[in-house]
Amino acid sequence: MTTATLTSVGDVTLSPTRARLVRTVGFLGILAGGVMLVAGAAVWVMVSTQLGAEQITVSDDSPYLAGAPVNGPLTAFAEAEIINHHALAASEGLTYAQLEQDDPIRATVMNASFLRASLFTSVVSYGVSALVMGLGLILAMFGWTIRSLVPVQRSSAAVSN
Repeated sequence: MTTATLTSVGDVTLSPTRARLVRTVGFLGILAGGVMLVAGAAVWVMVSTQLGAEQITVSDDSPYLAGAPVNGPLTAFAEAEIINHHALAASEGLTYAQLEQDDPIRATVMNASFLRASLFTSVVSYGVSALVMGLGLILAMFGWTIRSLVPVQRSSAAVSN
């Protein structure tokens, strides 16, 4: 008959089954964190690749990042802002909803609005990707910490051999 060895962690004593459970939860945290890191990075790369494939450059009259290729969150935001500036200049400061339905500039302002929305969607995608990667890192660190608090159990039969 094998005697179960209890594991003490500070003032807490764990049975072998509970110690295994805690270490398994820690491992799952590390695994889930790794998956989140990889998924977040994959989405970041995918959005950057898709934006880059469009071969958009930030307009030369943009107050920041002028002439830069749009392939990241800052350049996408800069281009969205300058598109808005151009649309408002063309419409004398009126938005799509404020223009009369038969105004010929309305189609231009509508296209600008659609382009801005698309660029802002990519900016949000970058933010979500960064969030997922950050949470993945934290989750993996929590998992590693949990596993490190409970030492590996060796059965007394394995130790005596």
